[in-house]
Amino acid sequence: MATSTTATRKLFVNLAVRDLPRAMAFWRKLGFSFNPQFTDDHAACMIVSDDAYVMLLSEARFRDFAKKPVSDPSKQTEALYCLSASSRGEVDQLVRTAIESGGSAAAAPQDHGMVYVSSFNDPDGHHWEVAWMDPSAIQK
Repeated sequence: MATSTTATRKLFVNLAVRDLPRAMAFWRKLGFSFNPQFTDDHAACMIVSDDAYVMLLSEARFRDFAKKPVSDPSKQTEALYCLSASSRGEVDQLVRTAIESGGSAAAAPQDHGMVYVSSFNDPDGHHWEVAWMDPSAIQK
């Protein structure tokens, strides 16, 4: 049986973007920062947490890594990305800020009692969800 090392892993999500400066400005408005060590004219390393990062790559740079055609996330769902929030209010505020900053609404909020989720599309069309989970429900 393999030993789990998930406690030491970091997550890097790589996304193709059409306009890197616009994408960076959008995410800065949502409160995210970038690691300058891994940011240049073709890529930006957005810090989500100490263990999670989103690499925003110009489409040309993304093609250097991708072996299949790059999808257009404004027309096709490539994946659903989800960020956690500390409260229902933070969910609503982050989605509202995203829409006011050039994103668009993706779906109506969903209230499942112990989980509250709302969503937006970023300016490139990537579908992002923001979720709050009741901490007392997680402990059970």
